[in-house]
Amino acid sequence: MRKKVLIWIAGCFYYSGLVALARWWTRRSGPRVVVLNYHTAQGGNLLQHILYLRRHYRIMHVEAALAELYAQEGPLALTTNESNEAKKDHRTRLVLTFDDGYIDNYRYARELARDYCVPMTVYLIPGYLESGQRFWWFEGESMGHRARVRQAILDGRSFNLTNDEGRSAVAQLIDDRVRFAKSVAKREDFLAQASALLDLSPDADERDHDGERLPMRWEHVLEMDAEGWVSFGAHTMHHPILSYITDVAEMRREVSQCKEVLEQRLGHPVRSFAYPLGQAQHIDAVVIQAVKDAGYRWALTTTYGVNTPETDPYRLKRVEADIDQHWLVVAAGAAGLWGFVARLRWLPFIRKNFTNSQRSKAL
Repeated sequence: MRKKVLIWIAGCFYYSGLVALARWWTRRSGPRVVVLNYHTAQGGNLLQHILYLRRHYRIMHVEAALAELYAQEGPLALTTNESNEAKKDHRTRLVLTFDDGYIDNYRYARELARDYCVPMTVYLIPGYLESGQRFWWFEGESMGHRARVRQAILDGRSFNLTNDEGRSAVAQLIDDRVRFAKSVAKREDFLAQASALLDLSPDADERDHDGERLPMRWEHVLEMDAEGWVSFGAHTMHHPILSYITDVAEMRREVSQCKEVLEQRLGHPVRSFAYPLGQAQHIDAVVIQAVKDAGYRWALTTTYGVNTPETDPYRLKRVEADIDQHWLVVAAGAAGLWGFVARLRWLPFIRKNFTNSQRSKAL
């Protein structure tokens, strides 16, 4: 029901001309960069999103868009041709970002980028590129589904795993423990203990077989990088929530080592970083300083908004997007209308939908 209401509201915005008016106002307001934040790519409406967005926005790689926004000097300065292009194309700059590096970013988003000449940027987690394992935020659900024991005591709680309620409860416990882990080692140790205790079935579910929960591999990254339509940024080595890591040295390694590994593999600088989860409570001054010290020029949050030259380059805003959303909903989001509507107390469910839209899919 909520999804239908959002589409209806977005349709009213679009067909009344409000979306077009918002786009015009954004262009008139000075330099702006809209950054859309996706995760997975296949099985939804991404093509419809792209067909709309490329008509109305100047889609760019994240580094090119931000260098232009901040009138970057030095090695990132615009060439004469790029400067002339910017003067001719008055559309608002827009960046398509994909966090985590799912395999379908290679299988599907790459094809769209190439076939429709649309630049994209993917934020990678080298630890998962190397291991090929399922992302940790799917482990709770997977373990609850695959547990073969009928009864289990985990973290001092007893779970009856003969019914869906018990399996859901143990899945939630696992997810909470790994989400709030104070170190990557503790997270992995807990997952290993839970796996042994639950006597997991060796068979993964269909989503694992289809690759829906799995990362790309290095060969995919290098192939995409060589083609040029997809660029890459850093998303930590193992995707911990940085503000929860108690050892500052470990937190800093997650940030800096990611850059080092990516640059070594790709053979060129990596200048942008995306914070895991990326809300205000996940980013403190210590985390931001680690990002600066590692040598990144820009860092992206998941705070809703559009970026201006006055935006802190280490707290860049993004608009949450999802392949399951109707293109009308994405059109309203890119134009900034959901941010405006969410400030109106008479539609609180929109605020909830657009601040937590991706919690279950990726982080």
